[in-house]
This record gives sequence, structure tokens and C-alpha cells, in this order.
Amino acid sequence: MPEPTKKDETPNGEKESVAPDSSEAPMPTPEISLEVSPPPPEQPVETEGKDPQPIEVIKPVQPEPVENGSKEPEPEAVVVGAKEQVESVNSEVKEEAPSPCSPPLPATVKEEAEPVVTEVNQPPEPVVTVVTPPPPPPPEPVVTDVTQPPEPVVTVVTPPPPPPPPPHPEPVVTEVTQLPEPVVTVVTPPPPHPEPVVTKVTQLPEPVVTVVTPPPQPVVTLVTPPPPPPPEPVVTVQVTPPPPPAGLEECVCLCKCTNMCMCICKNVCVYIDKDDDATTNTPSPPPPPEDANTAKKLSIELPNDSVHVSAMGRKDSVWSLGEGQAPEDLDKPVDTPPLSSLLIERPQGGSITVGGDISFVAKVEAQDLLRKPTIKWFKGKWMDLASKTGKHLQLKETFDRRTKIHTFEMHIIKAKDNYAGNYRCEVTYKDKFDSCSFDLEVKELEQSQSVDIRSAFKRSSEGHEDAGDLDFSGLLKHREPKQDETPEVDVWEILKSARPDQYEKIAFEYGITDLRGLLKRLKKTKKEEKKSEAFAKKLDPAYQADKGGKIRLVVDLADPTVELKWYKNGQEIRPTPKFIFEQKGTQRILVINNCGLNDDAAYSVAAGEEKCTTELFVKELPVKITKGIEAVKTTVNERIELECEVSEEGAQVKWCKNGVEVPTGPRSRYRVKSDGLKHWLIIDDASKEDTGTFSLMASGGTSEAKVQVELKPLKIIQDLQDMTVLLGQPLKMHCEIFPGNVPGRWYRNGQLIQSNDRINILQRAKNHRLEIVNSTLHDAGDYTFVPEGYSQSLCAKIHIVDPPRVHLESLNFPDNTVTIVAGNKLRVEIPISGEPAPRVVWMKGERVILDSGHRVRAETFPDHTSLTIDIAEKEDTGNYKIVLQNEAGEAGASVKVKVVDIPDPPEVPLVTEVGGDWCSMTWEPPIYDGGSPILGYFIERKKKQSSRWMRLNFDLNKETTFEPKKMIEGVPYEVRVFAVNAIGVSKPSEPSKAFVPLADDWRVTNKELTEKTKYTITGLPPEAKILVRVRAINAAGASTPRTLQHSILVKEVIEPPKIRIPRHLKQTYTRKVGEAVNLVIPFMGKPRPKVSWLKEGQTVDPTQVTIRNTDCDSIIFIRKAERKHSGMYDMKVEVENHVDTAIVDIQIVDLPGPPQCVKIDEVWGGNVALDWTPPKDNGNAAITGYTIQKADKKTMEWYTCIEHYHRTCITITELVVGNEYYFRIYSENMVGLSEGATQTKDSALIVKEGMQLKNPEYIDHDFKEPPKFTQPLINTFAIAGYNATLNCSVRANPRPKVIWMKNKIAIIDDPRYRMFSNQGVCTLEIRKPSPYDGGMYSCKAINDLGDALVECKLEVKVPTQD
Repeated sequence: MPEPTKKDETPNGEKESVAPDSSEAPMPTPEISLEVSPPPPEQPVETEGKDPQPIEVIKPVQPEPVENGSKEPEPEAVVVGAKEQVESVNSEVKEEAPSPCSPPLPATVKEEAEPVVTEVNQPPEPVVTVVTPPPPPPPEPVVTDVTQPPEPVVTVVTPPPPPPPPPHPEPVVTEVTQLPEPVVTVVTPPPPHPEPVVTKVTQLPEPVVTVVTPPPQPVVTLVTPPPPPPPEPVVTVQVTPPPPPAGLEECVCLCKCTNMCMCICKNVCVYIDKDDDATTNTPSPPPPPEDANTAKKLSIELPNDSVHVSAMGRKDSVWSLGEGQAPEDLDKPVDTPPLSSLLIERPQGGSITVGGDISFVAKVEAQDLLRKPTIKWFKGKWMDLASKTGKHLQLKETFDRRTKIHTFEMHIIKAKDNYAGNYRCEVTYKDKFDSCSFDLEVKELEQSQSVDIRSAFKRSSEGHEDAGDLDFSGLLKHREPKQDETPEVDVWEILKSARPDQYEKIAFEYGITDLRGLLKRLKKTKKEEKKSEAFAKKLDPAYQADKGGKIRLVVDLADPTVELKWYKNGQEIRPTPKFIFEQKGTQRILVINNCGLNDDAAYSVAAGEEKCTTELFVKELPVKITKGIEAVKTTVNERIELECEVSEEGAQVKWCKNGVEVPTGPRSRYRVKSDGLKHWLIIDDASKEDTGTFSLMASGGTSEAKVQVELKPLKIIQDLQDMTVLLGQPLKMHCEIFPGNVPGRWYRNGQLIQSNDRINILQRAKNHRLEIVNSTLHDAGDYTFVPEGYSQSLCAKIHIVDPPRVHLESLNFPDNTVTIVAGNKLRVEIPISGEPAPRVVWMKGERVILDSGHRVRAETFPDHTSLTIDIAEKEDTGNYKIVLQNEAGEAGASVKVKVVDIPDPPEVPLVTEVGGDWCSMTWEPPIYDGGSPILGYFIERKKKQSSRWMRLNFDLNKETTFEPKKMIEGVPYEVRVFAVNAIGVSKPSEPSKAFVPLADDWRVTNKELTEKTKYTITGLPPEAKILVRVRAINAAGASTPRTLQHSILVKEVIEPPKIRIPRHLKQTYTRKVGEAVNLVIPFMGKPRPKVSWLKEGQTVDPTQVTIRNTDCDSIIFIRKAERKHSGMYDMKVEVENHVDTAIVDIQIVDLPGPPQCVKIDEVWGGNVALDWTPPKDNGNAAITGYTIQKADKKTMEWYTCIEHYHRTCITITELVVGNEYYFRIYSENMVGLSEGATQTKDSALIVKEGMQLKNPEYIDHDFKEPPKFTQPLINTFAIAGYNATLNCSVRANPRPKVIWMKNKIAIIDDPRYRMFSNQGVCTLEIRKPSPYDGGMYSCKAINDLGDALVECKLEVKVPTQD
């Protein structure tokens, strides 16, 4: 039986891949393959020499026939002194081993005419090794008497250290036969002599002879010479790295380290060949036992960083390439980041059976990482497992803040056959990369005829007849018996091929609970079976006996004269009536009578120096229930006794309630008592929570009974009373109920009340009190007292009153005076208090200000009142009085309002003097200064034919005179004046009379005379006005100039404007509340176009929306979008008389409000029907669904029933009978769920089935309703000359009368219009409209219950001809 693999070793049939160091490329590692054929039996060879060291020989087992029909036994592999030999080789190679980067040293390989023959005679103790050097080719071949086994046997022999031999110059490389696979033989030469060394030893009774013959597979014989004296230098062994033999799977490090392939001691690693094929996914057959005569191969790997090229492509190589990569692809570069050591723990390969579970763990240290690394799991080469997660595959990530380690886990659940293969884990962090490959083998379940160890190592708690018999502590664990549906598998073979860290998981998976006994037996079976000289037949590995029964332990001796001793748990057994020693021929028998639990132990027998052991398992008979539990029905506070009788006194039983073990500690409500065969469960003070199914579980059965505890009828002695309490006064509520020891809960407006420093909840027998020290407004509401366990409740209404008060101190106005600029809006908000909310009256003098006023009005809110003046006027100055009244008292206050204004405009300015580019002007101050002194004046000027005024002074001009400068000569100008006081700037004065600055500054445009009467003047500035004059010149001189009467305006070439709307703005532009809006709309046109924006026909408020215009585009920017920014934005671009327009629709969306009016329509069985209305506020986006949640009234913990539900009614099913539920609903739009939810006011009690349902009385529904437009009119653009239609839909009963109006004038008998109405859809058709048909159209529906009106705007455009 093979030894269990260590934690870091690769399990049976798996491959292990190690990521190479990123700093240097992996170098091929030289290997030496040793194969030695088994020795032929009983062929002595004489040898001479000194006695070698002793050797331990294992006798061969029963011989099996070979191919030639002979009965020659197949010898077993003998490994003698392997550890000592390898350690000596390691010490030599370690001193003179080449550097990691040096290439392997070449070795000489020659063809050999005949094989080398090694003969070994088996002495009593010493080992004899004869090494014959390669002789010259003899005339006849050597004939051996041993049939060649199917595979060679490996023999590693360590020779004894002889006296220091004479120094030898260099190691000798022997010649070997050239075979299909390269073979290297390394032999350190003995002292120089021409003939072989012969050592003579004493002949054994059963000599063992080993003859080495050339097998069909490559043979290498390694013989280590006697070590030289310590001062002598160590010989360097040169080898040629052959390709490793195919099928090498398991790496065993002889230094016993835990990590074989990265051994820090640089010792020699041995690859052990296994017969299973690594390329297949089928489970490998169980490994052969150790005593089988099968050959093994050993591969010794020397410490070198180089790997043979052929080894790099193998699937079983140390550097695994994963599935699907051919050897020829190894030299191709792979675009992957350089490897770095991110993984501190790599996932290890594993082997599981079909239907089993397995986990792979990778850990990354986050000490130097700023964020979480990225991990990917792959199967094969390319399949990413992140998209395959589900029922059979789960990925988990955790982070330990204490150790700073990320843990990544991959769980495979209920594995299938096709899950086997190569897996890869890749970790990436910025420019760092690390990966690791591992294999998963999925084995099929095999039917084994060996002993079922699952039943042998099970606890006896499950009550089966074949339950385990090792651990009687299982009687304390009462589990429900369940039928084992697991297919029969050979658990021994699974344990033999598993790693030690998997034993506990395998034991749990197959129901083996006695892990201690399992490991002890497994340890014994793993030991190498040796041929016993004292015992002809040893004890069986384990025996089983029933409690009170009799067992015989029999051993057969090879030598009957040997003295035997029996031991129990290491203590010698003496003959007693319980332990009887018997002797029958060569058999020695130990008889154990009346087996008990204390006899469950390990037994051994010693014959001289040999010993064999076994283990006895005593099986306890199951405890049966002879008298079951009887059902109990009682009321609260009564005593309950459950009695049961079993078949054995002192038996261990377990009491359960609803399948859960009942706590029986000192502080538990449950008491357990037993007397002989009877067992009791006692509940002294029963409560309603004790209702359920109680059961008693024994090892041989279970008894159940139902216990029902009901409440006593509730009687209300004194009910709660409605109360009115003054604010700040104590509040005391009292009620009295029977029975008196029933606790209860207090609720205010459906919310549970908890005790605190201000609220005291008291209970004394029948009396229940609620006391509030200082009452507040929040204490008002509906109070309910609910006795625990009862559906009845006591209710009362508490009303808190407070006298009204006006809080003028919060205004921070001097003398309670409010100053407002005329024309502005005034809103004065004054906080008020009082409970109930007081009635507020505003008065100015004797006139009462109503809330329905147009310009001046008063408004009242729960916590404040306000006075609003839309457009303040001078007449609004005065005292305003406030009067507050409620049932608790009356209060009053007054506020003074002062209205100030800007001054009147100054008089028309006079231009007294004009120069070439300047003028002088004066004006008179304004008549009315607005109630504040004039602080100064602003002066503006413009060209007469322009509409753009330019301010001339940015500092106030204190005087009434000013001198404008830098004007263009010959251009007429106008000036005007503004007056400024502390309130603001007045309106401008009337413009002055136009004046033209002139000066004699004429320039000649043509340097040479022209004979034509036409001339083009170039280089003129745009928008400039010039005067032109012409002179005629002849031989006598120049004539008098003729000047044009009017100046000429220089203009650019006009290019009509064109707006180019981006594609994403041609649809509705949607943004969430709080996000930024930044839209860039390009346009064309010359000269620079004039851009204007309108929102819904109104000028865009610059404080809300920022608009920036350039020569080629316009930018609209909103830093934090709000719902009020939604709407249609009209963009208009003008170049003189040319205009182009565009519309941008911006929609700002927000979370919706909760639904309205959630109510319970009907409750039947375990179902509840809910109905609700859509939310009042949809967040400016369509409602996409609803989320419905439920909560039990006892716990008030909310659970989601359904999400993304589209309708406004639903039926909730599968509710628990006896529970009382509340429901709440969230609304959802494209932004998300509403912040709040609407909860049902009433609860739904789920009653038991079978109760009579009272048929409700239905009232006929009144279908009458006033008109309501379900589809309004939409603003429409029409083309002149083409018919246009306006549509809307209305719902009303009785049928309404529909009236169409244009500009609020009814359309009656007009042949240009046609009106239709069909099934509530109203249509107005306008025949071939003209621009005069544009305007506001409205549709009005009227019936007896009311009327409704919708409006829209119609614009008629005249098509332009390109």
C-alpha cells in the first residue's frame, strides 16, 4: 500500500506546475535513470573480500507464472541504503555542482557488445556486491537462468566503506548498450587493477542472487565507490541529461522536505513512475500493494537549473504548460507580463470521486498592494470560469484585515466526469503577474468487495442495524435516521490515494465518524508488510464483537516453542475468567468473554522480538423504545410532563423539539429526569412557544408526540381612555386585563414604544401603565396596548394642545421693519407654534389680507405664516398685524414694511460742443431721487443706426457734465444718462440729438490717376462709416472736390446661419438630478451671428443655466441639474434678416416617490391580495416597476416578495398560517427605487383553513365621473397649405360636450375647421392653414359633474424656397 502523499506532494495521478522565477529563464535539469533487473532466485556466487554492511531482504510472495510457463517467483524491488547513498552522492555533487546558469557537462556514451552482469550472494547479514567491468566481447553470450520480468526492478546498493584506496585520477564512464532511449551509466572507478574485485562471505541458508541482464528498456547501474579520505577532493560526476521517461508522475524528495520541486536543500529528487496515464481523465486503478512483484523506476534529478527541451513539453514535467499546448509551441513567445511572486499560497491539485466536492485556495499578501489584485480562474488554456459560476462552481473572495491577506477560493460542487483536467489561476496587479496550474482528477465510484469501513467507523447514533460499533458517544447525538443513498465505493482505495489533509473531508463525506480508529488502522496498513519468521499467520487487522458476546483472537506460529505474550493497549494480559489462553497445535488463541465497552481496544501478541497487532471493536446493541410519548393539550402556565420508556436502563437518549435538541442546562425551562427504564421531560410553566412536536431519540428508534399550548381567554377589566393633555404636562395611561401575568406591548401610531428616560412602562399583576414625564407634540396619536399572544387590543387617542405663539425674534430685523425695493417680490415668513394648528389672520389697518389675493396675499403653514407682495409698490408701506387663535388661546404681533425705489431718469442731455473724435455734454438731475440721495451717473453712447449702447464710465460721475472721446469721425452718435442711488440705477434718459464728429482728414485712395469714372476702395474696416469725395485733374490742376451727401457703411459678405445639432441631441437628452449638463451646439454664419436661448417660450434664467456663445458654437452648462431644468430649450441664431432655430429637449430625472394608498383587498387561505395607486411623483421618468415586501407583525423584519413588478395589484402567496403580516411597496424608475415605501395601514392575519368565510356585501359601483383628459393636446408645427390635426382623448360619464376654441374663442360653424369625436378621441382638423391660423388652441369637455380643459400651441411655418 503506498504511503499517503504529503501536503505539498502531488496526489496520485496528478501533475504539479510551478511558476518559474521571472528573473531568469528555467534551465534544463539533468536526470539519471537507474533501472536494475531482479535477481534470479537461489543462484549462489562465490565472492571474496571483507564483509559488507548488513542488508534487509524482503522475501518474495507467492510466485506467479510468467510468459515461458515457469513458476519462477517474480522478485520484489529491494531498496537498500537508498537514503544513505543519496545523501553521500548529494554531499559530493553539492560541493562541485555547476552553477545554475552553467550548461550540463557532457558524458561519454558508447555501444556495448554485451551487457554488464552483477551478481549478489545473500549472506546472513552482510551484503555482497560484485561489479564486473565491461570485458572484451566473448565468443559466446552469457546465459542467465532468470526469466525476464515484464519490467525491471530497481536495486540501489550502498557498498561498505573499505580502507582508503589509492587515489584514482578521474571517474570512469562505462560503456552501455545503445537503446531506444539514451542511457547513462556513471561509475566511480575502484582502485586500479585489471581484474574484478571478489568478496567472499558466509553462505546463507536461503541465498539471494541478483543477475543484471539487459532488459528491453534502458538499464543504468550506479555504483558508488568507497568514499575517499576527508582531505581528498570530491570527484565530479558528469552526466548527459536524457529525456525523462514518459509517465513520471510523483516527485519524492529523499531529504523529506515538504516542497519537492523547490527543495531548498538542493538534494536529489526521485520521480516514481506510476502506471496511470496522465493524459486521460478516467480514474486511475488502485495502486498495487507493496508486496507485489512489480518493478519500479527511479529517476534521480541533479540540482541544475537546465531542463531538457523534450522535458519542457511533457505533461508531467515540473513546469506544466497546461492542456492543449503542443511541445512545438514552447519556443513561441507568449504575451504575458513577467512573473512575480504575488501568490503566497498556491492552489494544489486534487482527486475526488464523481459527485464529490473540492475547494482550491489561493492567497495573496496585500502588504505592498494599494488595491485588491485581479484574479482569474481558467480551465484548460482559454476557458474563463468567471462566466461558468452557478450550481456546481462558486468563486469566493475574502480579505483578512489583521494579516493583510487576500484569500481567493474556487469551490467545485458535485463534480462530474468532464470536470477533470488542468486548471490555472492567474493573479494580476498593475504590472505584476503570477500564475499557477493545478490538476483535478475525477474518479468513478468503484464497487469494492473489501470490508465496508464506512459502517465499521460510523457512530452508532443513526439507529441502523449495520451502524458502526466503535464509538458509543454517538448515543448522545440523536439524528433522524436517513437511508444512505450513497453508491458503494472502496473507501480504503480513496484513502490510500489521498493526501493526509484530505482524510477528515473523506471521512465526513462517507459518514466515517471515528477518525481516530480510521487513522490508526490506515497507519498500520501503510506499513510495509514484512515476512515474519515467528508467525505463520498473523492476527487479522480488526475484529468485531457484540456487547456481551465472545471473541477469539487466533495466531499461527511458525515455531511452536516460541514464548508468546498478549497485550491490551500495551499492558500485558494475565489469564483470568474473562481472558482465557488456549493452545491448539501451532495455534495460540486468546478468548475474551462477555465483551464490554472497555474491551474496545488495540491488542497485540509478541513472539520473541516480533509482534503483530489488531484492534477489537465492540458493538453496542441499539436501545429501543418500549413505550412512546403521548400527546398533550394544555393551556399557558400549566405543567407538562412527557414520559417515555426504553429497553435498557441508563441508556443515553436525546429530547428534541421540532427536530432541534432541547436545552437542559441549569437556566433552561426544560428539565430531564430518568428512573430505570423511564425518562421524563418536564416543563413547569408552559408558554405558547412550547407548542410543537417533541420527540425522544434513542439509538434504536424515535418516539414523537404533539404538544399544544393554548392561551386563556382574555378579559378586559378597564379599557384605555381618550385624553387631552397640555404640552409639557405628564401623560399617564392605564388599563387592566385578565389573566394578570400576561405581558404586552404599547404602540403609538403602529410603532412600538420602548422604555427610556422619559417613558416608563409598568406592569403589576393585572395593571398595565404607560407614563410620559414631559409630553411633546410627537406624543399625540393613537395608542394601542396589545397583550402578548392575543389578537385583541386596547386603543385610545391622545390629543396634545399648545397655546399659539408668534416668534418674531427669528426675523433679525431692526424694530421689526422690513425694507423692500419697489418692483421686487417681498415674502416675509414668520415662525408660529401652537397645537392644534392656530388660525392666522393678517391685517393692514382695518383691511384683512386674504390668501386668495393676487398681488398681496397671506399664506399659513403648520409651522409658519407668510406675507407675500409680488410687485412691491410705494403704497405698500405700512404696519401689518398678525392675529393667531386656537382652542388653547390667542396671540398677536405686528411687522412694518418700507418700500424704496430707484430714482427717475435724468433729463435729456445736451451736446454743447463737438470735435473730431469727442464732444461735450450736460444734463439736469432727475426730479424724483427714489427716497435716497443721488450717488452719481452713468453715461452711454451709440451710433445712431445701431441698437447697441456702450458705457463710457465705470466709475460714477458725480457731476452733471461729461466729455465722451474716441469717436469715429463722420459717424453720427447719440448719448444718454443713468442716475444711481443706494437702491439701484434708474432708467435711461431720452437719447440726445444725433451729432457727427468731423475733422478735415481726407486720404487719397488711388495713388495713380484713373481715367475711368469707377473705382473700388479696398482695405476698409468692417462696420465703419466713410465719406467719399472725388476731384478731377487736368494739366491746369485739380478741381473742387464733390462729396457724397451721406456716409457709406462698410459691411462683410453675409453668410446665412446654420445650426448643426449633434446626433445625440436630436433625441431627448436625459440626466440624473445632481449631474452636470454640458452641451456644445455648433453653428455657422457671417458676420458673427447673434444667438439667443428660450426655455418654454421664456428667457433662460442666467442664475440657473449658464450659456456661453462664441463665433462658431454655443455652450449650455448646468453645474448641478435639478428637476426644474427639464424642458424644451429653443436656440435661435440670427445674421441680420437670416434666422435658424433648433430645439433641445432636456429631461432631468430623479428617484420616484412611494406609491399611494396601499391597501389589502382580500385575505384567503395563505394568500393576500394587494392594490395600490401609482406614485404622485414619478421622478420625471416613467415608472418601470414596483418592489413588494412583507414583514411579520411580531418581528417587523422586512423580506422582499417580488421585484420589478409592473402592475398595481398583486396576490402574495405561501404565507404562514397564524402569522400577521404588514406589506410595503417601493416604486422604481430608470434611476432606481424610491427612497421611501408606502406601508399598509392594516395587517393581514392568516387564519387556519376550514373556517367559514362570510360573503361580503357588494355595492354597485358608480361609474359616473367628471371629464378627465387622458391624453392632452401637444404643441404642433404645421406647414402652410397642408392640412393639420390636433388630437386629444377624454374620459367622462355621462358623455361630455366638447368645445374647441382658438385663443379662448369658441370655433362655431367655421368651414376651415372640422371636428370629430369617436370613443372619447377628439380631433380638430384645420384645412390648409396659413400663418394667421397659428395660436393657442384649447379643447373643453363639459358634463353634469364638471369640466376639463387642455391647451396647445400651433405654429404655421411657410416653406422657404432654396
